[in-house]
Amino acid sequence: MRSIEPALLDDLTGTPALEWAQEWSDATEAALDTAALRHRIQAALDADDRIPFVSRRGEYLYNFWRDGEHQRGLWRRTSLPSYLGEGEEDRTDTSWDILLDIDALAAAEGEDWVFKGASVLPLSWDRALIRLSRGGADAVVVREFDIESRTFVDPADGGFTVGEAKTSVTWLDRDTVLVGTDEGPGTVTNSGYPMQVARWHRGGGKTVTFTGEPQDVGVWADYDVVDRRSVVTRSLDFYTSRTWVDGEFLDVPDDCDAIPHREWLFVQPRTEFAGVPAGALGVIELARFLGGERDFTVLEADATVESIAFTATAMLVTRLVNVATSIVRIELGTWERTELALPEAASAHVVAAHPLAGDEFWVTASSFTDPATLLLGDADGQLVEVRRAPVHFDATGLETRQHWVTSADGTRLPYFITGDFSRGARPTLVGGYGGFEVSLTPSFSNVRGIAWLEQGNFYVQPNLRGGGEFGPEWHAQVVKVNRHKVWEDHKAVLEDVVARGYATPEQIAIRGGSNGGLLTSGALVQYPECFGAAVIQVPLTDMLRYHTLSAGASWMAEYGDPDNAEERAAIERWSPLHNVRPRSEVAYPPALVTTSTRDDRVHPAHARTFALALWQAGQPVDYFENTAGGHAGAADNAQVARVEALIYQWIDHKIGHHLA
Repeated sequence: MRSIEPALLDDLTGTPALEWAQEWSDATEAALDTAALRHRIQAALDADDRIPFVSRRGEYLYNFWRDGEHQRGLWRRTSLPSYLGEGEEDRTDTSWDILLDIDALAAAEGEDWVFKGASVLPLSWDRALIRLSRGGADAVVVREFDIESRTFVDPADGGFTVGEAKTSVTWLDRDTVLVGTDEGPGTVTNSGYPMQVARWHRGGGKTVTFTGEPQDVGVWADYDVVDRRSVVTRSLDFYTSRTWVDGEFLDVPDDCDAIPHREWLFVQPRTEFAGVPAGALGVIELARFLGGERDFTVLEADATVESIAFTATAMLVTRLVNVATSIVRIELGTWERTELALPEAASAHVVAAHPLAGDEFWVTASSFTDPATLLLGDADGQLVEVRRAPVHFDATGLETRQHWVTSADGTRLPYFITGDFSRGARPTLVGGYGGFEVSLTPSFSNVRGIAWLEQGNFYVQPNLRGGGEFGPEWHAQVVKVNRHKVWEDHKAVLEDVVARGYATPEQIAIRGGSNGGLLTSGALVQYPECFGAAVIQVPLTDMLRYHTLSAGASWMAEYGDPDNAEERAAIERWSPLHNVRPRSEVAYPPALVTTSTRDDRVHPAHARTFALALWQAGQPVDYFENTAGGHAGAADNAQVARVEALIYQWIDHKIGHHLA
């Protein structure tokens, strides 16, 4: 049943498309023995000794947890003393207060619920807005939850409820919420995100406070309960936006992120603005800015600013230098700096900080070979180790190296390679993304270790242009008509891996998801001689009409507009679906294409039609479609284990026997 009319594959849940996908998926799984690996991966994902990451809300630390008994998960909380215990041996005995059991809820309501987060009512902390997704889709149902009684607030009693949509919602006060959602024509953008913000009042009544334009990506609202002001951001495209504070426009360039906090305005421009360099971080008093002054103080200009977070009296700035992480604590007002003492050679991130949580903040640090360490920070910027994640595979002999290569246009870019370098050329898995200013920093993965590194194989993570590793210009070099440069970078890395003797082309598998799936599908049709297998997950492939599918219209600032003649001509040259060639002309290495029926961000038609096109061209291709999971491809640990075991067994089957 591989033959099907391509137009039928656009129908997400149409019977012909689902039957076609199911038959091929079953055949793909049946050809591989994944049971043992699947069991081992799930055991690691469900292990009780994982780090339960927390966020403070009021006097409690909140956590969402999945394990073998709770595949959909538990939303729960504890106190700081209980979480810390009296020593390392006590920290597995944390006393958790279960607030919401998603498995029980799904069973009781007959729904495929996936927990997508909760917004707790500030100051009183006794109510929450719970976001639930069917099957892991981006669209959610929002329901008000009474934390003390552990029950949802009935809409008949005034409980806030928002129907299934790609919704933005935040508390304004106990009886008012700011909502952006799909309420019919004129309320959502062409990308499917909120186009307007409205105040919803308990018991009924709505007041629209802001409306954007259909071509916008979306409109988002937040409310600062400390300063008692609303902030509305109108995203014009993925990289430009406009911001209003209590209805007053912040007059900064559209490509400059404006972040009001307390009495200050922080800016992160993509091009130089008012003396603040591109990619730097600047600050000015908000009142003086609104009065027309522009004498910003530059807080960070010597490194790429990856992210910022606020505590009660400070800001935490995560920086990248040659893809190495550092975090600086900057005292608000005095702007005094303290460099956090992070573990050596680690990639660190602020995982939790909140102005209402005092000066407490939480940082996690890891590398390709060292598992995550959770650290608790204080007002002096001092860090104390609280938890360390377990290692569920044999990591003996693993090391990481960083190499630099030169792309076709002369640009230098780095990549990391991890493995046991005493063994010579080995099967090598190459990841990659290269888009949307997403920075790929070193990170630990038990799944990758169990399924790949433990066997003595190499793993490569390239830092391609399009990411955010070296600031806005690193990304801007490869958007729209220059998109082809991402593949030039990727190809340069593959060739360097071979030149250094780490692997032969036949020993290399490439893997990428979403924009990374575009990367690997494009590589398959452009330079198939450089590798031995390709995994293409939840990909974009039909780039001449991607802007008409699901959320695709929001990505035109990245890829270009297919309705613009110049940009369409550039897209046609690299659009994977439109460059598939028959096997009589060129032999592609085998490909595995995966997607999720419930993916409402990247339409499954991209994966479906590309797999079909490869099959019709006589190229070797396998296909797998998960019926749940959304854009992540899996909705719980069991599904993650199923998909990961399938992928790694498939890769091993295709290139694992190519040993030196």
